[in-house]
Amino acid sequence: MTTRSLGEQGLRSSAIGYGAMGISMAYGGSSDNGSDAIVAAYEAGVTHFDTAELYGWGENEQVLGCAVAPFRDDVVLATKFGFTSDYGFDSRPSHIREVVHNSLRFLGTDRIDILYQHRYDPTVPIEEVAGTVKELIEAGDVKYFGLSEVGDAILRRAHAVHPVSVLQTEYSLFEREVEALFPSLSELGIGLVAYSPLGRGFLTGTAKPAGQYDAADMRNSDPRWQPGNYEKNVAATEQLGDLARSLDATIGQLALAWLLTRGPHVVPIPGSRKAARVRDNAAAAGLDLDAATLERIGQILPEGGFGARYTAENMPVWD
Repeated sequence: MTTRSLGEQGLRSSAIGYGAMGISMAYGGSSDNGSDAIVAAYEAGVTHFDTAELYGWGENEQVLGCAVAPFRDDVVLATKFGFTSDYGFDSRPSHIREVVHNSLRFLGTDRIDILYQHRYDPTVPIEEVAGTVKELIEAGDVKYFGLSEVGDAILRRAHAVHPVSVLQTEYSLFEREVEALFPSLSELGIGLVAYSPLGRGFLTGTAKPAGQYDAADMRNSDPRWQPGNYEKNVAATEQLGDLARSLDATIGQLALAWLLTRGPHVVPIPGSRKAARVRDNAAAAGLDLDAATLERIGQILPEGGFGARYTAENMPVWD
């Protein structure tokens, strides 16, 4: 698989990464702990693996750390700090250091390749957060600094203290808001890691109406799965499916390949517990989309999907 630069501090990543969140949360229970999928991703050329303290409070990091142990030095490990167990925010320097200490232990590694602030904490100046991460980088515990779900002003304030290598936010055929930040990312030399690049599974052609998922699955309340939006998103996905089949590809591969055309600084991190699905996702890196295909995608979804990406109370606020 080809590699891409994320930021201007030397970070290199496979064109497609792996997001581990779904192993532990958001998409219902499973008897599969995800280890086989992680190994399959690496065997398919993936070198970028993303987790967070929030994803199981150590459980997700332990699964990922154990799975990549045989090839740890060949991959990028990313994790995040900033949440509390009751889903509040805590980016105080002492808490950042505590989370990093725990994450290093859970991951079974001596350094974290990318450390993200998971969500902006309005009670702690971003300069203080960036300064703390800078100290961790200087100490060798962390290599690169990342932010998640922030806007231009916060990004610039943090970058002035220590270079931000990566911004992570939702980005897919269904969700385009981050494109407004592309000029700033280009100016500052910051890469973009796209989470939920398959629209939380909608862009695989396997979506079911809200209420038909496991009780713990976030898609039961996701606005895109609600009546009115759901039918429109299904219709768009069916058209994408027709287009994908004409290319001998899956809908998911088409959606991931589209993201790779958005710029050389974009790396999507789809996640799956299934090794076969992971291999399919990785193969999207080899799918080239011509101008006619991109035009047709634009006709099907000119402005993204139907429905907000989160419920109002969970919507990230870009300061």
